[in-house]
Amino acid sequence: MKRRTLKTPASLLRLGVAFLTLALGPVCAHADFTAREDVSAFIEEISARNGLDAAPIYVALSRASYLPRVIDLITPPTKRGARSWHRYRSQFLSRTHIEGGLKAWAQYESELRRAEKQYGVPPEIILGILGVETIYGRNTGNFEALSALATLAFDYPPRAELFRGELESLFLLAREQNRDPASYFGSFAGAIGWPQFLPSSIRRYAVDFNGDGKIDFDNDAVDAIGSIANYLREHGWTAGAPVAARVRLLPGTNPAPLIAAGIEPSLSKEQLLEAGIRPLANALPSDSEATLVDLETPGVDTEYWLGYRNFYVITRYNRSSFYAMAVFQLADTLRTGRDGGNIEIAPQKPTATSKASPGAKATKPSKTKSPAPRKKSSPAKRAKRP
Repeated sequence: MKRRTLKTPASLLRLGVAFLTLALGPVCAHADFTAREDVSAFIEEISARNGLDAAPIYVALSRASYLPRVIDLITPPTKRGARSWHRYRSQFLSRTHIEGGLKAWAQYESELRRAEKQYGVPPEIILGILGVETIYGRNTGNFEALSALATLAFDYPPRAELFRGELESLFLLAREQNRDPASYFGSFAGAIGWPQFLPSSIRRYAVDFNGDGKIDFDNDAVDAIGSIANYLREHGWTAGAPVAARVRLLPGTNPAPLIAAGIEPSLSKEQLLEAGIRPLANALPSDSEATLVDLETPGVDTEYWLGYRNFYVITRYNRSSFYAMAVFQLADTLRTGRDGGNIEIAPQKPTATSKASPGAKATKPSKTKSPAPRKKSSPAKRAKRP
């Protein structure tokens, strides 16, 4: 009988992984990624490019699981529902988000001040992102990042290239942090820890803000605070510049061409005024270029805002005008509360009866008096997973 020859190192590694899978039995009953030619090619490619040992990568991916739920969550719905700014806003301008943000501000006051001094990003914006992303570390996600990214890298063709890059970054991050690549947890899309950074962003923008010699997004708010501020600065945040301003439209104004100009600010003050855009306040807060943002809610007149460069920078964190406005409005509410003013809790079930024309005084939602700022206490370590 002619003996079969194993022609490549990859075939030897796959054979070894196969024996390991059999030895582990039911633990590895899921489909083995490493049995696939595209996965094997990926491993060989990233190993050669980065000087990584291929064998541990084969073993790690042999233990990774295909996660159907990840595909379900990332796949756009076949029939999109109507956009609703009020519904979206109510998720993040809740009592939980506001009170949690004020408590976090009190607890991490000195770290937030230091981040502002170093990076130019005010505390309320940092907290706005932490609040929207994870409710200040409460909901960081429980998907194993290795399995989630492998599922998306090899079984979600629309964004396979992006997620293969993130999977590669995860293996590099694990090497740099001397961690098991299966020890990272986060969202279904592979975003990790308090600030929900993808692995490539951790490697590029994360900072050891507490100076303990490591970056810890699982348990440490301080590293997250510094890293968010650094991320925004690196994407163009300008200290002291405005973020957004509510505007109204003169009768007969057609906003469609202005909205179609895109999310990146490109409209001059003169263009906006000539097109029929007017400030709600006495004047626009800046002469800088802006974008016109439409916030639609079924049954309610659309809100219109100008987004300036700093608004655009927030969309580099999540490329959604709804997201950036939620961060901005949560941040603005936290600043008001921190300064001792009355703060508004977003209604949880807005109805069409609240309809008002742009610029009209809306019915005020419930208010709560902000708690007095507390003295800073030592940061408490949080559990790895909620």
